[in-house]
Amino acid sequence: MILCKDISMHFGGKKLFDNVSFTLKTNNKYGLIGANGSGKSTLVKLIKGEEELTSGDIVISELLKISALSQDQFKYENDRIIDVVIQGNEILWDAMKEQDALSNKSDVTNEEGYRIAELESIIYENDCYTAESNAEIILQGLGIDEKDFKEPLKKLSGGYKIRVLLAQCLFSNPDILLLDEPTNHLDILSTQWLEDFLKKKFKGILLLISHDHDFLNSTCNNILDIDYNTITLYSGNYDHFIKEKQNIAEQKELEKASVEKKIAKDKVFIEKFRYSAARSKQALSREKKVQKIDVPELMRSSRIAPKFLFKQKEKSGQEVLDISELSQSFKENPLFQNLSFKVNRGEKIAVLGINGIEKSTLLKTMLELITPTNGSIKWGHNTKYSYFSQDHHDLIKGNVSAIDWLMDATNESNISTIRGALGRMLLTQNQVDKLVNVLSGGEAARLLFAKITLEKANILVLDEPTNHLDLESRIALANSLKSFEGTIIFVIHDRHFISTIADRVIFMNKGRTIDFPGKYNEFRKNIVNFLKFKGL
Repeated sequence: MILCKDISMHFGGKKLFDNVSFTLKTNNKYGLIGANGSGKSTLVKLIKGEEELTSGDIVISELLKISALSQDQFKYENDRIIDVVIQGNEILWDAMKEQDALSNKSDVTNEEGYRIAELESIIYENDCYTAESNAEIILQGLGIDEKDFKEPLKKLSGGYKIRVLLAQCLFSNPDILLLDEPTNHLDILSTQWLEDFLKKKFKGILLLISHDHDFLNSTCNNILDIDYNTITLYSGNYDHFIKEKQNIAEQKELEKASVEKKIAKDKVFIEKFRYSAARSKQALSREKKVQKIDVPELMRSSRIAPKFLFKQKEKSGQEVLDISELSQSFKENPLFQNLSFKVNRGEKIAVLGINGIEKSTLLKTMLELITPTNGSIKWGHNTKYSYFSQDHHDLIKGNVSAIDWLMDATNESNISTIRGALGRMLLTQNQVDKLVNVLSGGEAARLLFAKITLEKANILVLDEPTNHLDLESRIALANSLKSFEGTIIFVIHDRHFISTIADRVIFMNKGRTIDFPGKYNEFRKNIVNFLKFKGL
């Protein structure tokens, strides 16, 4: 159990939350949500003991084991991947290392012999003989190739190293598991596996920060919401939280309206009878009561979503794109081969696949930003596309301010139009005056969206458009794209986003491509049987 009693956290003159109390209980999964900068990561650090409270107490039994995703991947660079995972159980790993060291000595003293026996008992109690197979199951679930298990961690790319460290976290089987955006480096398959693992296997306290709607919904049975400078605990999943919070907000609005209505009615009475000989005392008495009435204050939520306005200046032809026998390779290694499909006006196509399958390369090849190894690309009549790159700095370059870059990129000379587009993306004056090469990932993403809204193209090609967006912004983006009348081709790992928008799925997997004409949920049901992808 984690007991948070009257906790307050003020950071750099900013009040994150004040005088808050709540309890986190075993065998419960808590989604921790809030606007960017609201204090989610700070609360996790407080629980880990890495930050100090302004006031209050967080009480956690010393007997409880806390595990969080390691931030130091370089610590394990030369260790075998399987060993990195097993190190999640520190007691087991330390006992194994000490036993190896003692057993390899040529002369073992009686005392060391007793110690070896003691270590054997510790190792047995910590399931040493199933440790490696359990670690392998977790690694496979998170998408690590079996042939790499005995390789050093440094062989993997950054995203896959994070997966191994996540596996270490899960293997440790802690009493308290703290996960901050664990799905960021996962594909759809490994996200589904992690979701199932946390629901079915983990029995401790889970505190999860995530911007993945479906992941929160499926994994968590409680929501901790940081807003209005406080932390509120809601029972139920994310969808239930949304409804409950909306109901509470509406009730507060009704209460305020009721009080204001009563005050207005009393003021009419007061003005009518203020100078009446018969009723002036009554009017004066009522005026004093009105002066003492506190009108409920409706605090402003810290959650503000950008306003995405996607409109096409003119329609494209019916046939938007014709891809025929398209192949792409890198240093003679094939990335995809003989890919053929057509795109018609108004389709919203999700391009999916496990990580490592070059979905981003497909988009760039399709847009003729890179030359294909083979095949043809034919864009239809009157087609104009806008492109959102996963690496924003592929498109945003130069030693100019954000506002000047946007004017130049869109050839828009009307400063009011430019500022309007930036304002709808919640970019402040300080942010739009920044040089583009120092913009944060989130700022650069919103600048790109401002550009796209001004271009009014009839085709949107989007590569991981939600990477730097919070939940509210993701929902706003999805709803706007859903109502867009043009064509959308997008790569993304957010299942809720896919379900909301896509009416067609192209799935790429190691040279095999499935073109599914239907919604994502239908795709999941049908494709599992066809390809036998567990948990897709």
